[in-house]
Amino acid sequence: MSARPVRVLYFAWLKERVGKSEQKVDLPPGVNTVGELIDWLAANSPSHAEAFAARTAIRAAVNQDFATPATPVAPGDEVAFFPPVTGG
Repeated sequence: MSARPVRVLYFAWLKERVGKSEQKVDLPPGVNTVGELIDWLAANSPSHAEAFAARTAIRAAVNQDFATPATPVAPGDEVAFFPPVTGG
């Protein structure tokens, strides 16, 4: 099976909990959405499990467009995770 690389970015407290601002991962079989990516990341690292424990407090974007857990993720995509943003 060929590689399915994705660039994952972490911002604010997610970056602190994961311990890095970005990483490249190869999507395993069965990981095709943002929600499945979160599940897979959380299952493979204690720091990711801690970061994604409060999923309602996390927003995501795929290729700089807001995303939901059902949003598809494909090889070559950039997926960003960040807390909700408030404006003033």
